[in-house]
Amino acid sequence: MLEPFVSVYQGFLFAGCDEVGRGPLAGDVVAAAVILDPETPIAGLDDSKKLTEKKREQLFIEIQQKAKSWCIARASVAEIDKINILQASLLAMTRAVQGLHIQPEHVLVDGNKLPKWAYTAEAVVKGDSRVAAISAASILAKVTRDREMIEFDKIYPGYGFAGHKGYPTQVHMDALDKLGITPIHRTSYAPVRAKIEQMKLF
Repeated sequence: MLEPFVSVYQGFLFAGCDEVGRGPLAGDVVAAAVILDPETPIAGLDDSKKLTEKKREQLFIEIQQKAKSWCIARASVAEIDKINILQASLLAMTRAVQGLHIQPEHVLVDGNKLPKWAYTAEAVVKGDSRVAAISAASILAKVTRDREMIEFDKIYPGYGFAGHKGYPTQVHMDALDKLGITPIHRTSYAPVRAKIEQMKLF
């Protein structure tokens, strides 16, 4: 059940936008933007983190089938290391909204920061629990990123990417100690940088 939210925009052509992957030590940051169709509601939308993996997968398909427009975009590990994770997240969200084949009149963005763009927009704290379109965006972004990390688990076995999705769990930190860093690790993040410095000593 979504919490109440009233936007300053009272029309119907608005997009919800969210990103996933600020905290992990590895992998891209993934964003999505969604314009829902008020005439084709989608039941069960909520913060992607509150949903089971099975439910997210079901909604992932339903959102793509029923939304007026949707787009999934990203900022790469190289971009994260170059411009920092906040700016990379805003860049990924900008790409997601710009990639919508129907352009919105207004954008509701999860969080407390807005990209510098030409769209009229509102930042909505805990938006993925308050705005259905943001919830839909969070589901598209999370399922996409989770699937990618599961694939990376096959490419870089031993790190446990399929389980922790790149977040700094003990399993992940132990793997970094044992195996070193991979090309998908964010070298600007302190734990990864520390491992690089450690390796230089040997």
